[in-house]
Amino acid sequence: MIRISTIFIAICMVLVAASLGLVLHAVAGFSGTESAIVALTALTFLILYNAVSMRLRDRSDVGGQIADLSRGTADLARQVAEFGRRLAAVEGRVVSANSASSDRIQAVLGEINELGGLVKQLAISVASHEDLLASGAAATPPAPSDGPHSEPPEQPAIVPEQAAPIVRPAPVAAARPAPSAVAAEAASPSRSQPQLLAAVKNAVEESRLDIYLQPMVTLPQRKVRFYEAVTRLRDDKDQILAADDFIATAEAGGLIGKIDHMVMLRCIQVLRRLMVRNKDVGVFCNVSAATLGNPANFAQCLDFLEANRALAPSFVLEFKQAAFRHLGPTEIENLAALSQRGYRFSIDHVTDLRIEPRDLADRGVRFIKVPAALLLDPKQSSTSDIHPSDLSDLLGRFGIDLIAEKIEGERAVVDLLDYDVRFGQGFLFAPPRPLRPEGASATGGTTANKESGTPNGSSSTVPIASPAAESPMRATGNAALARRAAGPG
Repeated sequence: MIRISTIFIAICMVLVAASLGLVLHAVAGFSGTESAIVALTALTFLILYNAVSMRLRDRSDVGGQIADLSRGTADLARQVAEFGRRLAAVEGRVVSANSASSDRIQAVLGEINELGGLVKQLAISVASHEDLLASGAAATPPAPSDGPHSEPPEQPAIVPEQAAPIVRPAPVAAARPAPSAVAAEAASPSRSQPQLLAAVKNAVEESRLDIYLQPMVTLPQRKVRFYEAVTRLRDDKDQILAADDFIATAEAGGLIGKIDHMVMLRCIQVLRRLMVRNKDVGVFCNVSAATLGNPANFAQCLDFLEANRALAPSFVLEFKQAAFRHLGPTEIENLAALSQRGYRFSIDHVTDLRIEPRDLADRGVRFIKVPAALLLDPKQSSTSDIHPSDLSDLLGRFGIDLIAEKIEGERAVVDLLDYDVRFGQGFLFAPPRPLRPEGASATGGTTANKESGTPNGSSSTVPIASPAAESPMRATGNAALARRAAGPG
């Protein structure tokens, strides 16, 4: 566009010069040479005028652009300075905040260290007082009872909010076996095999089968989470036969299948009663491997468990470790049938820690009960494939919970907490307590509950061990937790 306008201006100047020469030649009488000279002079003047005017115009345009550029540069510099000021302010605030946070952290760390020292001192003091009280109580013999039916002294109970709902208690006389029953239980191994078999057969036929419940509690809260059903038989003289005394005889005599079916029936009744008050409670029921291997007995138990399939998540079938390791094809197939119906399994009577958690989890095992003495035995770290302190974590990776059983002392609880054991069972928490004859409730207290005005005589606490079953002095567990907080020193 600029080039076209320049050409147009040049043509106009040539025409103006030529026209001026012609006018001078025609009007003033100039000759052709003079007219041409005048025309060229005018053309030169016009060219010079145009160049000068264009130069001045370009200079003014460039000056305006330079002025605009200067103003833009000044604005940019001002904005950069503003951003620099704001950045410096932000950096100052960050430094101030970091300094304040560091001061606060140091103050909190100082308070935590001071609190840790106080807790350690308190733990040492509480532990020493507990040891003194325990030694003093052990040196003091228990006072003799006034009669064979005298009530036991009031026992400490776990607070209701830490205990699962327990069904109604039976009288104290039923909670503690009579002296003759204890003597018979101790002397039962001296019976001959035919006599013991006859006693077991008569007890099964006449339904003289009692269920005792022993709680399993969470650690360290000691809240009841499960109950284990312990089976006892009574002969014609009401002498008690423990499970270890009659199980082998019942298996040899072909009676174990009927006993397992009766125990399952009682356990399901108890579980239904417990779940009315607490949906999170569960019951462990011991089952013999002989029942799995007998098609007729297993079919009867399977039909019963199928009818109660809705209770499968809360009903755990328990097997011995030795029996579980030597299952045959028939037993494995029947075990898989139970697992398909949603039932879970537990392993007890553990004698060593050579455990394959993956294989057990594939077969439906969700709990393993290990004696506390076995877990805390230093020799196990060298004889087993894994250190006992890592066993709970290993089993947890495969969905199996570790339960420490046969816990009888507070110090064992403290050591087990370091092993990350979630559940505990033993006489420290409560001994096995019998159900009422109808199998619908558990003994959870003494007759003092009725006298204290508890409705229907029910107990809101976990069953407490009788004086003959528990140690002379029971700690509440707070001292044990404090001793654990104090550390090994």
